[in-house]
Amino acid sequence: MFSGQVVWITGASSGIGAALTLAFAKCGAKLVLSARRRDELERVAAKCGAADVFVLPMDLAKSDHFDALAAQVLERFGRIDVVVHNGGVSQRALVKDTQMEVHRRVMEVNYFGTVALTRAVLPAMLAARRGQFVVISSVAGKLGTPLRAAYCASKHALHGFFDCLRAEVTPEGLTVTMICPGYIATDVSKNALTADGSPTNQTGVDIANGFPADLTADQILSAVKSRKSEVYVGRFLGKEQLALTLKRFMPGVLERMVVGQAPK
Repeated sequence: MFSGQVVWITGASSGIGAALTLAFAKCGAKLVLSARRRDELERVAAKCGAADVFVLPMDLAKSDHFDALAAQVLERFGRIDVVVHNGGVSQRALVKDTQMEVHRRVMEVNYFGTVALTRAVLPAMLAARRGQFVVISSVAGKLGTPLRAAYCASKHALHGFFDCLRAEVTPEGLTVTMICPGYIATDVSKNALTADGSPTNQTGVDIANGFPADLTADQILSAVKSRKSEVYVGRFLGKEQLALTLKRFMPGVLERMVVGQAPK
């Protein structure tokens, strides 16, 4: 299905983004790889075999030049078929301790950067009457837990924005697919921002024992092929499944459970 299609992946230098890059390459896609570090993007690109790869560094926190980046992609390939919004940053700190700049940075990277890139490529997709946005959200886009207020807020915002976009663009031939991973074995917790904006440099136990990124990529490709509106991927732990069920049917019970997890 993806042979010859142009797939733009943000956060492509590691984790789920890098795994998706290799998965799409095996399917014969033409790839645009974006993240902040060119050297890491080149490292991932070198693993793509004969795939046509365009390395295009970008910082999601600096969206004023996204129109120009989209123009470069269109000049190189002539179209954009799939945009995988994977780039982002997590957070680990209590609200009372977290500096406002950290809240702003998480929202700028996870939400505003994603919205800006969507707007940059949307005109070309609408003109072609085809295209798919694949948004790597999180279970945190459905739930709120201690120490992750900025992160959860950014992921909740993505669901609201892309639900609205889906309603607008589906009649125009475009598709929006929301991906909600559980715990995946990546550096997401290691790179998460603390109260002052510095990384934790620690990998959480649940992340360390998380579902492999390459198998997660396979699940995501299956969802993209089927043009699912929303799908959960990874290997969900009992507590994740319980929390999602309670959120839907017994939110008061979940609230009491989450309050009990708050650090003293």
